[in-house]
Amino acid sequence: MEYKDLEKLRYPIGKYEVPAVITEAHISDWIESLERFPQRLSQLVENLSEEELETPYRPGGWTVRQTVHHIADSHHNSYIRFKWALTEDNPIIKPYDEKAWSDLFDAKSAPIMLSLDHLSAVHAKLVYLLRGLSRYHLERKFIHPDGNVEAPLDENIGRYAWHGNHHYTHIENLVKRSFDKK
Repeated sequence: MEYKDLEKLRYPIGKYEVPAVITEAHISDWIESLERFPQRLSQLVENLSEEELETPYRPGGWTVRQTVHHIADSHHNSYIRFKWALTEDNPIIKPYDEKAWSDLFDAKSAPIMLSLDHLSAVHAKLVYLLRGLSRYHLERKFIHPDGNVEAPLDENIGRYAWHGNHHYTHIENLVKRSFDKK
């Protein structure tokens, strides 16, 4: 497979791009996307067999099972980062090694329902929180220690809406390429 093809498999919806100006419409759309995401993901993976769950979405990529567990882990961490930024002044967040987490026993073998249920609860709490934030709150930031990058909360809402859709599309494309039984 050519590099270009692998890059398309890796970033099927492109890389996250921050709008020059984040509008209320962006925020509203992103929050709606986050609200719908757990159900969309559940419907996408609910009928996959154990064998299909063990299939990587791309050469060298995670299996569907690992991807589902990664999404729950990542969005859980994001929820905590929102809380830190809302309660502390420019906190430096703790990053985590997502590749190492996806190599752990639970990510490789646990039933995906555990992460789907967790994701549903985390997103319900996150969406409730986000809908109550003012423009002042959305401008609060946390600092990611990799490069000391400041992440405003409004931008982070978009990043996680993108993140869910990014991995959803990984799985959706695999299903269409390899498992579509229709």
